[in-house]
Amino acid sequence: MFQPESEAMPREQLEQVQLDRLNALLARVYDRVPLYREKFDDAGVRPHVETLADLADVPFTVKDDMRANYPYGMFAADRRDIVRVHASSGTTGQITVVGYTERDINNWADLMARTLACAGANADDIVQVAYGYGLFTGGLGVHYGSERLGCLTIPISGGNTRRQVQVLSDFDVTVLACTPSYSLLVAETAEEMGIDPRSLPLRIGVFGAEPWSENMRVQIEERLGIRAIDIYGLSEVLGPGVASECMEQCGLHVNEDHFLIEILDPQTLRPVPDGQPGEVVFTTLTKEGIPVIRYRTRDISRIIPGQCACGRTLRRIERITGRTDDMIIVRGVNVFPSQIEQVLTGIAGVAPHYQVVLGKRGSMDTVEVHVEVAPDLAFDEVRELEALQRTVRAEIASALAVSIDVKLVEPRSIERSEGKARRVVDLRDTEGV
Repeated sequence: MFQPESEAMPREQLEQVQLDRLNALLARVYDRVPLYREKFDDAGVRPHVETLADLADVPFTVKDDMRANYPYGMFAADRRDIVRVHASSGTTGQITVVGYTERDINNWADLMARTLACAGANADDIVQVAYGYGLFTGGLGVHYGSERLGCLTIPISGGNTRRQVQVLSDFDVTVLACTPSYSLLVAETAEEMGIDPRSLPLRIGVFGAEPWSENMRVQIEERLGIRAIDIYGLSEVLGPGVASECMEQCGLHVNEDHFLIEILDPQTLRPVPDGQPGEVVFTTLTKEGIPVIRYRTRDISRIIPGQCACGRTLRRIERITGRTDDMIIVRGVNVFPSQIEQVLTGIAGVAPHYQVVLGKRGSMDTVEVHVEVAPDLAFDEVRELEALQRTVRAEIASALAVSIDVKLVEPRSIERSEGKARRVVDLRDTEGV
């Protein structure tokens, strides 16, 4: 499914494709979606741009727009042409609904097949899809792409980790698709079952749905004996299939023939130079059901300058480092959980399982990192634990330029997730804290 006519298109040609698709999109949403007509009229902008740079004058779309128009208010296609709906989890508020036409589903399958091929998969592979199925986009998105690529596809969904390990072993699975944190639970569970994770036939992991660090990638690859590939997507834009690493593992190629990306300063909302971090903003160029214009993802990344050695001309973004709404301010310093993870996973003696616990002491907010000690470290060796705790605290302070309290906890005492890991626990509004 490598598509050089799209993935290796000359930049000038690609930008013309983007401009043509963008203008068709602007005209369509102005005509069919009252929210966009009102936004454009209020801003005094026409549903047409002369250059891609002119998109900066067009209003943003935010998640609250989708919530306010729940469930069907943002559809740009007739309801009879919508063949499926998905939705976000709703963990931070009312769910956001997204609709897909038949063409949307076909495009999605193509993009996920492109994603899997980008990761090194082919029609000879056996793909175990351990993302959740249902309204969540992860499971069915990867599933359709795997089938489009011609792979034998196992729709096991999330959970029941012992069964996941058994299927991985018995079915000779070569590609595992799940969250990165869950892959470590798979490795841990295999070891508990007396199975060496590296003895499994696995060769590729396709991991997304949560931020993860480079050090965690190293641990996953060592524990499972695979190549770990980062993929990116979000339900409001499509689902998985928006961007993916290739086998070079040096940034995620954005499928720019379908998505126009901007990286903006979160404060000024103006573009930042390539190479500088900012908030990721997407415009869907081909989506029919619920297209979005300048959707603010709240994800933080940067454009990686230059062309990838793989030959694709699609621009690359750095792995998502966090979300603006997950950012923790510790004594004036902005900290993302993934930065803490990068530090922890590079320290011998601690396991890659942690939580950042927010609390309150009087009127002051507190931050404490709970991290598991490695299973082979005796938890009753007080001096050894105290030394490890000092090391962890010093490494965090050195890397982040701020001191954070650290609490070492026993192995397997931090909640394991079968989906997205819960990295931040906010106890500030809990009675008695």
